[in-house]
Amino acid sequence: MERSLSMELVRVTEAAALASARWMGRGVKDEADDAATTAMRTVFDTIPMQGTVVIGEGEMDEAPMLYIGEKLGTGEGPGVDVAVDPLEGTEIVAQGTWNALAVIAIADKGTLLHAPDMYMDKIAVGPAAVGKVDINAPVIDNLKAVAKAKNKDVEDLVVTILERERHTKLIQDVRDAGARIKLIPNGDVAAAINTAFDNTGVDILLGSGGAPEGVIAAAALKCLGGEIQGKLVPSNDEEISRCHKMGIKDLEKVFYMDDFCSGDDAIFAATGVTDGELLKGVQFKGNRATTQTVVMRAKSGTVRFIDGEHSLQKKPNLVFK
Repeated sequence: MERSLSMELVRVTEAAALASARWMGRGVKDEADDAATTAMRTVFDTIPMQGTVVIGEGEMDEAPMLYIGEKLGTGEGPGVDVAVDPLEGTEIVAQGTWNALAVIAIADKGTLLHAPDMYMDKIAVGPAAVGKVDINAPVIDNLKAVAKAKNKDVEDLVVTILERERHTKLIQDVRDAGARIKLIPNGDVAAAINTAFDNTGVDILLGSGGAPEGVIAAAALKCLGGEIQGKLVPSNDEEISRCHKMGIKDLEKVFYMDDFCSGDDAIFAATGVTDGELLKGVQFKGNRATTQTVVMRAKSGTVRFIDGEHSLQKKPNLVFK
């Protein structure tokens, strides 16, 4: 992949964030998601690459754009797999809460996992704890391992978990171990990424969320030197059949970093839509708007934070009507 693609992807996530941020706090998540998707798809037409969507808005018959298998880019440049979530946290934007992102990851063609749209158990950590955790191990063992790796007491760890009824036992296990918990309503891609940045105060992500989001998080953590492990959690016969069609006969199979992203390179970009621990959300200031984006590349290990200022007069399609 070309280095220049990093900055091109920033334009993609910035456009999606600007478009969806107009709907922040209005209580309508579908409109926010549609705005992000349309803006992202429009900018993709200008990117010099031969991209194929492997993680997107759904199958071809489920989504009008950014569907799985859709071709993106100008048709020139490198061939890449594309994983997108135009608005990671639609409910977050609808309610005006924390950590909504516009995200994209690309990797060399054929290297990103085509994860089915179902739940996946996940454990994610930053660089300090790589190789120290095991998704099959008891919660207490993983917490002790992360605490030791980060030179902390278990009581000082912060564990991020999606606030769901299915996590009742997990939450109790973490509390019994003595660790602290940050419950989040949505947005486990942001939560996984936060484990790799000390200033977020997050040490580990636990619990189940969407499998496609696991692939996107894995691409980011590959750039950051972190780690994610996952196990698919099919909930019915149809989902079990989809696993079998993927060649997954053992439903206890653990997906490791090289399963999520098998190549040695990936580029990840995320722009804040609403404020979060890592990125500020979009702010509208008269006829201008500001954004904050993180973009990173696995091969070089480069991580850049980019503050953008945008003229809204030149982008009428971003103005809420």
